[in-house]
Amino acid sequence: MTNLGSGTDARRHGGWLPDAQSVQAWVEDLRREVAEAGEVPWHPVIGEFRELLDHDALVRMQLERMILEVPDDEQHRPRHLRDLPELLRLLNAVLSLAPEYSRDSMVMTPVQALLDQTTATPSGLQAYRNPTVNAMLAKVLTAWCEHLDSPASLSVLNTSDAGWMSDSAASTIGIEQYQHDPQDEHWGFTSWNDFFTRRFREGQRPVAAPEDDGVVVSPCESTPYALARDVQRQDQFWLKSQPYSLQDMLAGDPAVDELVGGTVYQAYLSATDYHRWHAPVSGTIERAYTIGGTYYSDADTEGADAAVPQASQGYMAHVAARAVVLIRADHPALGLLAVVFVGMADVSSCVIDQAVTPGAHVTKGDEIGYFQFGGSTMCLVFRPGAIADIAHQAIPRDESASTPLVRVCSRIATAASAPRARSSAQGTPDGISTATS
Repeated sequence: MTNLGSGTDARRHGGWLPDAQSVQAWVEDLRREVAEAGEVPWHPVIGEFRELLDHDALVRMQLERMILEVPDDEQHRPRHLRDLPELLRLLNAVLSLAPEYSRDSMVMTPVQALLDQTTATPSGLQAYRNPTVNAMLAKVLTAWCEHLDSPASLSVLNTSDAGWMSDSAASTIGIEQYQHDPQDEHWGFTSWNDFFTRRFREGQRPVAAPEDDGVVVSPCESTPYALARDVQRQDQFWLKSQPYSLQDMLAGDPAVDELVGGTVYQAYLSATDYHRWHAPVSGTIERAYTIGGTYYSDADTEGADAAVPQASQGYMAHVAARAVVLIRADHPALGLLAVVFVGMADVSSCVIDQAVTPGAHVTKGDEIGYFQFGGSTMCLVFRPGAIADIAHQAIPRDESASTPLVRVCSRIATAASAPRARSSAQGTPDGISTATS
């Protein structure tokens, strides 16, 4: 498998979290604000979290231990969290915040910022795989999403240095590309989530080769992360190399039978980019569904340094909350393909458009859903022999090279000229070439 290389944390690489020192400064500022505010009402979901900790000794033990297991260097790298009561107080504050803009040290996923150091501790690795903990975190994130859906979250859409309407922020996101009202107080958006899922203006992202069903386009505005061939039905996705395991990625869907031995292309979305999904091919929807999963679980094989979690995107594609869209392409060589939209960190929901139902026909480039908020990554799964080449822009680079952003609806692959027969139950490796455009 080709990927970005060991040691790259895509949550930071994609602009979701800044460097560790900036995260620490943000946590300290939040801690100070909470202290200055004094006693404030508990959000009902945080009250429920407190009840869980009072009545589930194993959950309380895991969470308390993961905090204490973070190495503590008060001068150079102090712990973000001191104890569980503080975690609850800080989470309570986050539920009424929306991400602020910063040119150099933006914290786009504040819950992840609080938990960041704990995810790779021995107890943290257990806790974030615990169904009870994940169910509670899902409630917390849903509550935060309710705030981000409300007009109160528009407080960060202003022209201050920390506002998303400042000249610096407007330039960073390229607001001129998006549908908005320059004369409106908040550019015409009704909430933070409405702003986050903003749409491009007509003509900004033309669909590559709209009349050619053999051209596959990128479902997302994203940066290539990994490319794997001859992917197995079941594999040890938790290993350091993070091989793809189709049975686990698709939660046992019957489509696995057609995809074994094929190719997986994975790419991640950055914090300030477009977060809607588009059909990579023209074809008929066979199934579309969401899978519940983890939110902060990392691959333990990526290192035990709790202060600097390693990239775990391949692993997350098998365990994190995600949406799957299965499309039977109009082009006969492509056949069935799967698109897996994976939420990571503070994602609240992966939303499949209501029109994307079994039997519906989609045209290449049609919108099919969106990430509502949080870090996110995407996998495109081809059956063996389906594609003849991968576009050069879609080939992941290693750490020493700059990996360019692949625009949504731009070409990433070309179909084979004719369907290929599979020689065994495990499939045969694709003979894929790399194209230059």
